[in-house]
Amino acid sequence: MPHFFINSENVSDDRISVCDKENYSHIAKSLRARAGEKLVLIDENQIQYETLIEKITCDCIEARIEKSYKSVRKLDFELYLAQSPLRNNDIVMEKAAELGVAGVYPLMTDNCAVSFDTVKRKIPRWQKIMYEASKQCERADIPVCFEPVTLETLPSLSKGGRGDFTTIAFCERHTELTLRNVPLGKSVLIIVGPEGGFSKREFEFFDKNNIPMITLGNLILKAETAVIAGLGNVIYEHTR
Repeated sequence: MPHFFINSENVSDDRISVCDKENYSHIAKSLRARAGEKLVLIDENQIQYETLIEKITCDCIEARIEKSYKSVRKLDFELYLAQSPLRNNDIVMEKAAELGVAGVYPLMTDNCAVSFDTVKRKIPRWQKIMYEASKQCERADIPVCFEPVTLETLPSLSKGGRGDFTTIAFCERHTELTLRNVPLGKSVLIIVGPEGGFSKREFEFFDKNNIPMITLGNLILKAETAVIAGLGNVIYEHTR
């Protein structure tokens, strides 16, 4: 069973009440949980609770805490993704959440296949997808889908309170530089372009702003595959 996000205000001594409509409906109606079954919950402080359902009423679930502890299901560094949205971007958001990103910046590039207005409309949907993916893979936290950005605004993101990023761009055909040549800090931002790739202007931007352009190998990957491979490679290099 996936775990469910709650607020610490719902915890009282050794009991937890799950009365919000969304969690109640998922647990009691979709999963058809019953009294006597196990239920895993996690609060905003990343405290995970292993509980036993004691009672389910018409609008609330009462559970007894059997064990509680700090969740370790998160990366030990901050990983962000700036990605040019695809026509079907749902899978990217889901996999980014599963791989532990702290946040995703929809990146409006020259060859982006999706309009700015469409991206703005889809942000709530993508946030919901990441929320559900976080529950399914038992993450300790929920990633954020930020407002759309441009390449020109990326260098200023670290001034918004999220620390200094190690920023890298994954580029096909244009580099032989690998991740092993780039020191990774405690906050990493990776940039992945659209189906059509980056424009000449955007490559010049990377050069001008000293953003390393990294290869993922000799094969030319689809954009969604590059996201998954890029995130996976950064996680591996950061933890090995």
